[in-house]
Amino acid sequence: MVDFSMVFPAGFLWGTATAAHQVEGGSPPNNWTRWEEAGRVFRQQRAGLACDWWGGRYAEDFERAAELHNNAHRFSVEWSRVEPEPGRYDDAALQHYADMVSALHARGLAPLITLHHFSNPLWIEDQGGWTNPATIGHFERFVQRVVEALGGGVSTWCTINEPMVYATQGYLFGYFPPGARSFGQTIRVAENLLRAHAAAYHAIKALQPDAQVGLAKHQIALKPGFPALVHRRALNIVDNFFNRAFVHALTTGTLRFPSRTVSVPEARDTLDWIGLNYYYRFRVTFNLLAPRQLFLRQARPRDGIPGPGDTGEIWPEGLFGEIKRLFEMTGKPLYITENGVPDIDDSIRPLALIRSLRSVWQAINHNYPVRGYFFWSLVDNFEWAEGYDPRFRFGLYGCDAETQQRVKRRSADLYGEIGAANALTAEMVRRYVPGQAEALFPGVKVKSSVELPQP
Repeated sequence: MVDFSMVFPAGFLWGTATAAHQVEGGSPPNNWTRWEEAGRVFRQQRAGLACDWWGGRYAEDFERAAELHNNAHRFSVEWSRVEPEPGRYDDAALQHYADMVSALHARGLAPLITLHHFSNPLWIEDQGGWTNPATIGHFERFVQRVVEALGGGVSTWCTINEPMVYATQGYLFGYFPPGARSFGQTIRVAENLLRAHAAAYHAIKALQPDAQVGLAKHQIALKPGFPALVHRRALNIVDNFFNRAFVHALTTGTLRFPSRTVSVPEARDTLDWIGLNYYYRFRVTFNLLAPRQLFLRQARPRDGIPGPGDTGEIWPEGLFGEIKRLFEMTGKPLYITENGVPDIDDSIRPLALIRSLRSVWQAINHNYPVRGYFFWSLVDNFEWAEGYDPRFRFGLYGCDAETQQRVKRRSADLYGEIGAANALTAEMVRRYVPGQAEALFPGVKVKSSVELPQP
């Protein structure tokens, strides 16, 4: 194995990412609380206390992040807490989030705040959610109120998390609330989310002209089934629908789906940065019997790592390609706003982290402007429809929702060393994945002597 130090740029952000409903607990009046009450989560589980951040335990977890030499943290504001009824804003909830911002600054962590991360107030949901164009205006006013309350301590905003995941999981596959299965509604929701992003972008800029505003886009790596010639078209359909269309609209102002093209000129050039959320690679096969599944099929984990349940394969090398593609489509700086692996016994997380950061470092050395990396996640949390399924434990720290006990995993030590050094080194690789070190970074055999040819 070669000796090396993969040094990251000065000022690079090292952080973790969380989402309000997954860590706060306390059953806020939103669509996910209702979904849990309806028994639509793994084994009819409910979030309960989650990580008890609404009860104040965010402070001790921020302390843990600081101990890992993080200098940033991404979290979201829960809309239903701030505006539990139309037009009625809860100043105590806004103060809670202001206290979180202050707690981050006190520990040397810069906040990156997400304004919509999958959850809606019940009054929004009851009016049709994101199928209703009126939601755009409601969201814009909510964003204005949050920025007015928190903007003094926040300079980086993420308007919407994973718009195409939200649209497809809630309105095409029926896996998220409201559980719809309509391609038409999926397209309508994506369009309204695009308009909402644009409205939020302009609202933030009006209040904070120097703010850096972007969104987090989930990208999936794809490969065609065998034979590739047959299945390549299916791959292109999925790629354009899920990976490209929304991003393309942010630069051109035109949203193009197979069944609908719509002009949204206000969305043109509404990015100061773009976030990449990346987890899995999927094999795509063309199957006329599965149009609702967008032809996705689980990829066989050959050179990757198997994912949990019916997810795809964990293929960290895909980060490079998705970084390259997002930059080529937008021309904007990037943050890795989510990347991680579910791994309750921490057996594959160190390897996946090293492979992921190798890909990020390679992208930076190809002059792609990656500004930071936010690992998902700081602590085990309530993983949406998977609830507390043990196959979906993403945290650097384990967290028992009943006892609130935190347990540090070995990968947390690795991530802490990387942050402290602002680098990934050969020595770290040897210690944390000794059996993989030579394969990851093979050395070149050097002869001790050279035989010269005889004259």
